[in-house]
Amino acid sequence: MTEKSVKKVVLAYSGGLDTSIILKWLQTTYNCEVVTFTADLGQGEELGPARDKALLLGIKPENIFIEDLREEFVRDYVFPMFRANAAYEGVYLLGTSIARPLIGKRLIEIAEKVGADAVSHGATGKGNDQVRFELTAYALKPDVVVIAPWREWDLRSREQLIAFAEQHQIPIAKDKRGEAPFSVDANLLHASSEGKVLEDPAQEVPDYVYSRTISPEDAPDKPTYITIDFEGGDASAIDGEKLSPATLLAKLNDLGRDNGIGRLDLVENRFVGMKSRGMYETPGGTILHAAHRAIESITLDRGAAHLKDQIMPQYAELIYNGFWFSPEREMLQALIDKSQEFVTGQVRLKLYKGGVHVVGRSSPYSLYDQDLVTFEEGAVAYDHRDAAGFIKLNALRLRTLGQRKKKLGL
Repeated sequence: MTEKSVKKVVLAYSGGLDTSIILKWLQTTYNCEVVTFTADLGQGEELGPARDKALLLGIKPENIFIEDLREEFVRDYVFPMFRANAAYEGVYLLGTSIARPLIGKRLIEIAEKVGADAVSHGATGKGNDQVRFELTAYALKPDVVVIAPWREWDLRSREQLIAFAEQHQIPIAKDKRGEAPFSVDANLLHASSEGKVLEDPAQEVPDYVYSRTISPEDAPDKPTYITIDFEGGDASAIDGEKLSPATLLAKLNDLGRDNGIGRLDLVENRFVGMKSRGMYETPGGTILHAAHRAIESITLDRGAAHLKDQIMPQYAELIYNGFWFSPEREMLQALIDKSQEFVTGQVRLKLYKGGVHVVGRSSPYSLYDQDLVTFEEGAVAYDHRDAAGFIKLNALRLRTLGQRKKKLGL
């Protein structure tokens, strides 16, 4: 099938100016029926206007899909990722990256449901999201046609986009008539801001960019103490109260916001080959990340813990690059999930002025043995003299190397 023969397309639709322009562009360029899909991933915006705008642009009511995916998002995507302690380039908790495979999956499922032969998205040709959406689409429906307007159309400036919108009577918010100061993507895990005022990495992020956290300087002078319970590697309760995955993350977001936690100013390496500067706010995720590592510290064997740390960068990179539905990610996930069988217990944290401090951890499966590590004579037999042989065996190759250097006069 050629793109020009497309009869019905499912569009990932936010209701904003760009995707509304794309909706009309698809109708006029391909002369096809458009189905809109809007996902509620906890971005904090009212989604009713997206439905209203789709109706205004001529979309049939039965072709408008607005779905609350918050629980699925956290349960099936965020939590599995956090079992791995995944952080791209060591610091980025992948808030945007992990949302794309779920959106892409639902795009394909809706396309199958309505008999569409194409899907479309509003990602630009310079970013990572185009890769993430399309790798997901091709993995789940190999013969699908993907329409990426930003790579096809000749609308190259904000002025041209505004002119197209006015020509086709697409409503434009007043603040959209000029250049936006920066772009924002948000979901229940994080908010990211990029572009314009943030493009110079030498300049500090302006205060007005932050939307999910208060300044650490403005956070309370008194610390907040909380406990998080884990079951099989996943957080299950806060302060003893059992919560659903999405509700738990939302509560951690509130705690993180109020204590100025989760800000990250990052210059990262995009998959498409360029560096970009972004500001990320991940209040609840930052708390959860610290707590999960804390419960693992007493429940994971050293070999398992160190192996997880070795594979984490590869796992994180797969998610960042859009390979959630790849066999290698699924293989790594199976290994990670196996490691979580006994990652159960409670972590106590102190939240204070932007910091997350672990102050206690306990588990019925703890491997921590106080009798072994105490400086006092413990009840468990540990012969200090055994350490001499252990050290000599581990030093054997080093001594051999040293003798060679000595013989050669090096």
